[in-house]
Amino acid sequence: MIANDCQIDFERIQRSKSDAVEGSRVNGSAGNVANGGGKAPDQRKEFRNRKGTQANGHASPAPASDQRDKYFWQTYPSSFSMERLDWILDVFTNFRGIGWNWQTNGVPPPPAHVEAQLAGRTDAEGKDGTVRTSMTGVRRYSDRTKLLRAIAINLAYSYVALDVVKAIMHHDPYFWGYVDAPAPAWLPVAVRSSLFLTKTWRLLISLWAIYTALCTVFRLGPAFFCGILGSEWAGLRGEAWMNPYDMYGAYSNILDKGLAGWWGGWWHQIFRFGFEAPATGLLAVIGVDKRKTTGKVISLLMAFFLSGCLHASGSYTQLGDTRPLLGPMRFFLLQAFGIMLQIIGVEVLKRTGVVGRCPKVVRRFANFVLVHVWLFYTAPLLVDDFARGGIWLFEPVAISPLRGLGFGQPDDGWWCWEHQRIWWRSGKHWWDTGIVA
Repeated sequence: MIANDCQIDFERIQRSKSDAVEGSRVNGSAGNVANGGGKAPDQRKEFRNRKGTQANGHASPAPASDQRDKYFWQTYPSSFSMERLDWILDVFTNFRGIGWNWQTNGVPPPPAHVEAQLAGRTDAEGKDGTVRTSMTGVRRYSDRTKLLRAIAINLAYSYVALDVVKAIMHHDPYFWGYVDAPAPAWLPVAVRSSLFLTKTWRLLISLWAIYTALCTVFRLGPAFFCGILGSEWAGLRGEAWMNPYDMYGAYSNILDKGLAGWWGGWWHQIFRFGFEAPATGLLAVIGVDKRKTTGKVISLLMAFFLSGCLHASGSYTQLGDTRPLLGPMRFFLLQAFGIMLQIIGVEVLKRTGVVGRCPKVVRRFANFVLVHVWLFYTAPLLVDDFARGGIWLFEPVAISPLRGLGFGQPDDGWWCWEHQRIWWRSGKHWWDTGIVA
């Protein structure tokens, strides 16, 4: 928001029941449409007001026969109203820009008939395909029933997976914060006697826990807005296509693009726009083209630096013996350098003709090995810090079938939230005063 002029640069998709007006939304009225299909402000045509527009910018009612859904780009409402508050809340909480003209890369476009209306065309009417998939593998459903069915299946799996993960972690002191603890006795001898296998096991469990926990949290949004509220209460934000199913892309991104594919295609892109915006603004100030090598390097370093700042801040506020700069910050900066090293290496191999002579399966296997070797040596900087800070002590499930059946520690049982409570803490300063959970 600091790097952009939200009132001028940002527009969101909105819907009305009138087609009386095409052109710009003037002052937050439902009848004005910004033509341009979500392009940047300097690429959009002049705002136009057509038939039915009154002097105050509000559209006169359309005939009853014309009362159908019309999609348009809503600019910042010029007068103070609930519509403006809703616009501000939406832009402030919409991390990936779903339904906005700054939607992040990797998210599929809206349905074809919506795209057509936003572009001022009438060549696509009504409903189209049930699901649209982006190049990175993110899916966007148009059918509410199919979206909710997929979410329900995923949440059921996630609950079981989180229970399994927690049961495993309860038997390994590493996940209690003792990062130098030996492998637990219940692991096979071959794993316990090998530092490599023990480290691999703990990294895989950590990755599984992070991935599953984030997937679970991310799916709660569509489940709430589309499943519980629906379009009757949430309006357009309750439609299925406004709630993409996936936060993660396809794993093939890693096989095709290596470390850049891990972070830029497979891993969730929740913070992507926020991490990119400062670099975009900086490049504009210093006059560097973001498509050039210098611009790409600056953007890459700044994005991972900001990611390091975000995770280091979380590390700093934890109670354990964490290392914000030597842990999370160093980890994310190393990812930027790893991506640059791989890009340079690939360019050298292309020039020598090696890449052209290698079959696709060999290139994919090389990317797989390179990414996982790199993360094997760098990921402990992050996951060890998670363990020290007590991340894995968080209890994600209320009822644990596994621990209830005796697969946990001796004092574990069915109910897992007996020690979960919320209270008000009064500290010496305002920053250590507030709600504690």
